Amino acid sequence: MFQQIIDRRLSGKNKSIGNRERFLRRYKDQIKGAVRRAIDGRGIRDLERGEDIRIPKKDISEPVFHHGQGGQRDMVHPGNQEYVAGDRIKRPKGGGAGGGSGKGQASDSGEGEDDFVFSLSKEEFMQVFFEDLALPHLIRTQLAETPEWKSHRAGFTNDGTPNNLHVVRSMRGALGRRIALGNDSRRELRELEAQLDALRHHPHPTEVMADHEIGRIEARITELRSRLERIPFLDPIDLRFRSRVKVPVPTSKAVMFCVMDVSGSMDEGRKELSKRFFILLYLFLTKHYEKIDIVFIRHHTQAQEVDEQGFFHSTETGGTVVSSALVLMEEIIRARYPSDQWNIYGAQASDGDNWHHDSGRCRELLQNKILPLCRYFAYVQVAEPEQNLWDEYVRLAEVSGPHFAMRKVTSADQIYPVFRDLFKKEGAAA
Repeated sequence: MFQQIIDRRLSGKNKSIGNRERFLRRYKDQIKGAVRRAIDGRGIRDLERGEDIRIPKKDISEPVFHHGQGGQRDMVHPGNQEYVAGDRIKRPKGGGAGGGSGKGQASDSGEGEDDFVFSLSKEEFMQVFFEDLALPHLIRTQLAETPEWKSHRAGFTNDGTPNNLHVVRSMRGALGRRIALGNDSRRELRELEAQLDALRHHPHPTEVMADHEIGRIEARITELRSRLERIPFLDPIDLRFRSRVKVPVPTSKAVMFCVMDVSGSMDEGRKELSKRFFILLYLFLTKHYEKIDIVFIRHHTQAQEVDEQGFFHSTETGGTVVSSALVLMEEIIRARYPSDQWNIYGAQASDGDNWHHDSGRCRELLQNKILPLCRYFAYVQVAEPEQNLWDEYVRLAEVSGPHFAMRKVTSADQIYPVFRDLFKKEGAAA
């Protein structure tokens, strides 16, 4: 009897996915170090792609049992056509002056082994890149009006889509149905075949009656066999599909405000640093949180809410009044994001230059209006000189506690460490 077995496991044809996940867990530290080295050589806009990383051979070597030094050992080397007993075999030479990685100057000595090259996919690279980062103080403030639904398995059903078909359950049901429908017929068929065999070996005294009885039994056997053949091997009633139900789960709603200074004092280098910081923040939020709103605010003397394209690519500029952005941020929070329903976060990037009468107002707005509504607010200054805005924020940091953080970035290589420091998981080392 021919049976077709269909593999419908989630891993599909990728049978090595389990080994790959075990490898990532086992050499987690080496892979994280390789990812950190990899990001130093690529642009901030090129983060969202995979990477070929190298792990030194010594880090993935396995412990083995072997003979100690000294003594006499007899070994058989299959395929030996060059050596005889007593010959000394030279150790094979490695490449790259013993480094084994294909780099370095040429050398006439040294041994080694090539590094193990492992290719991380885009998803795996981003997972390692942002693994120990999270929005601080993220809690469930209130269930969303439109609840989030999570799918759970709920047994089996008689109808469904082909991809949810459970082959084993279906075949088991078909086998049970065939047994149930044909059990009586098969029992009667066995009895009639036994009677027919007995009549043929022990004929009836009257030959006419024997022929009549044999004909009747043969006709009944033919009828029973035809009835059994008409029982379908697989019937639609046998099909069983995996059933899944959706249940509501508590959801936390979060919004991130991205505030960037685009005034005339922000030259192209400082604007580029700010954009790099916010691009990193944007990738982090969109990769880690499916349900999160992002509000982009640009400001010079006036602030305006813009979309992603306008935030990163607009060339508008002007004077500097930082409080205009904070006022707009508060208005948007009051209008669209009540603090009792939303986890509110803010990130601000500026060179610290501000109209001198406005910096004190910025501190007051943050301290009295915005920080009481926010879970966390991060300020990044993209210039070295500490101007009046930095001084006011230092005063604010002394009284605001862990909900407010400020850092300074003056070069591109400082962005990633500062970003990890600002958004590291609570309790994790920087």
